[in-house]
Amino acid sequence: MKIKTPYFSFQLTMLFAVLMFNSKYLVSQDVHFSQYNGSVINLNPAFTGFFDGDYRVNGIYRSQWTTVPVPYRSFSIAADGRFKTKNMKSDCFGAGVIFNNDKSGDTNYGTNQFYLSGSYIHKLNKDSTLLWTTGILAGISNVGFNYSKMTFDDQYQNDSYSASNGTGENFSKNSTTFGDFNFGTALQYAIKQRAFVQYGISYHHFTNPKLTFQNNTSIKIDAKLNNYLCFAYPIADKIDIIAEVLYSHQGKYNEIVPGTQFKFYLDQKTNQAASVGLYYRAKDAVIARLGYQIKTLTAGVSYDVNTSKFIAATNRRGAFEIYVTYIFKKIIPFVPKTRVCPIYM
Repeated sequence: MKIKTPYFSFQLTMLFAVLMFNSKYLVSQDVHFSQYNGSVINLNPAFTGFFDGDYRVNGIYRSQWTTVPVPYRSFSIAADGRFKTKNMKSDCFGAGVIFNNDKSGDTNYGTNQFYLSGSYIHKLNKDSTLLWTTGILAGISNVGFNYSKMTFDDQYQNDSYSASNGTGENFSKNSTTFGDFNFGTALQYAIKQRAFVQYGISYHHFTNPKLTFQNNTSIKIDAKLNNYLCFAYPIADKIDIIAEVLYSHQGKYNEIVPGTQFKFYLDQKTNQAASVGLYYRAKDAVIARLGYQIKTLTAGVSYDVNTSKFIAATNRRGAFEIYVTYIFKKIIPFVPKTRVCPIYM
């Protein structure tokens, strides 16, 4: 009879190995954030450079299922900007770079992604109330696991485990690298000050890259379609309501995350505001959000309360998430067209 604790670990490891290597169940989960507004380039590359400012830096971190033996940890860092040529009067280009890391389980099954993004932002009317943007995200992705951290039946002999014993398994490789391409488009209509509606659609992995550790070329990543809708409107002098919904479809799987938050303006001179919101990932989790903004700095935290059948293992403890975004704005110096008396400047 084998020792119970290592054997339980072995069972968990093999369960994830089966899911990894069996094409029937293979699902490559993309980097996944509940605060999708905290990682907009991952959401849709059309949002590259789509902000009020010149340059933007962003970071987001997620820790999920820490109460089970196979927690997930994800983080993403990005930087982007908007640029004009001398001949561009109102339109502009966006360019950015993003790095994603996702890791889970005892075998450190993980994904590292490095992408470059580009967009074109076009003004559809003279007063800039209607904007259209389209973008592309292209790069490389590496997926792998640590084979030495796995345990197998053949390593248990005479009721004891030894890492030096043969595994009886033969993996052709434990990592793979492939190119990946995504594109998207979005529209934004400004109704009035602090009121707008925004819709974006993006298509990810449209080349269906191969993801296999056993040279099985039939195993590919399903393309993913994201639909994102956001509506913001002032309901009081210092209060806005923001309603959002994200619908994703990948292979046989669908995900819908609707939610609403309220934004409270604390000091309009410094653009200081706080927000609170509640979202729901259908059949999976209730998501509580808190946000804070001052000048061009925005930060947010969220917590997922698990509601799926997995609560037997998680005890409803889902995921903690935090993001920070900072926008740099160039200060345009005032140059008078005529000579002005210094006293009245």
